[in-house]
Amino acid sequence: MARRKKQTKQEEDTLIDVVGGVNNAQDYFERNRNTILGIAVGFALLVGAFVVYKYMYLDPRKAEASTALAEAQEKFESAAYTEALDAPGNGGKGFLDIIDEYSGTPAANTAQFYAGLSYLHLGKFEAAIEYLSDYKAKDDVTPAFKFGALGDAHSELGNSAEAIANYKKAASTKGNDFTTPFYLLRLASFQEKNGNSDDAVAAYERITKEFPKSPQFVEAEKSLIRLKG
Repeated sequence: MARRKKQTKQEEDTLIDVVGGVNNAQDYFERNRNTILGIAVGFALLVGAFVVYKYMYLDPRKAEASTALAEAQEKFESAAYTEALDAPGNGGKGFLDIIDEYSGTPAANTAQFYAGLSYLHLGKFEAAIEYLSDYKAKDDVTPAFKFGALGDAHSELGNSAEAIANYKKAASTKGNDFTTPFYLLRLASFQEKNGNSDDAVAAYERITKEFPKSPQFVEAEKSLIRLKG
């Protein structure tokens, strides 16, 4: 039989430390058993409550809100803006209902955007500004439309500084070949109407230099010829 190798002093010290650590951990657990078990139970209850909240309440609520939003959007796309807002007499929900009843859902946030656009079409510019301002844009397209619509609403109310600021944001936020020249033309036209010829020329020139293939190019070029005489 092979002789068992004798432990070194370092190995003996290590073993003592491990055993001591285990004993200390056991002692600590015994002294704090109720607290540790209470924390564990509380954590388990918290996780369970979250799972129930998410799958039994939040997810169905989001799905219900999305369905209601789609119905209201159909009314908006058919230019039935009052019905899109209030959905009277058909058992459905309008954008205002969705905002109130499904607060905190993505559908309620999107409803803020459509409610603002609906009020803009209806000529209720203060309400349009209120709802558009509350909309939190989280994609690459609607931020420009949000600021552009705010520019239109402020323009209608005679708020020149706010209109210009929002048109500039619309032209620069998430810039692309579609929304940027579109709102640059809005900005230039508004600047020109307000007697800001130099600023109008700058906006028109951006269109002709940066977006020569855009639908706004021809109008911008004609406006530059007119303004430069």
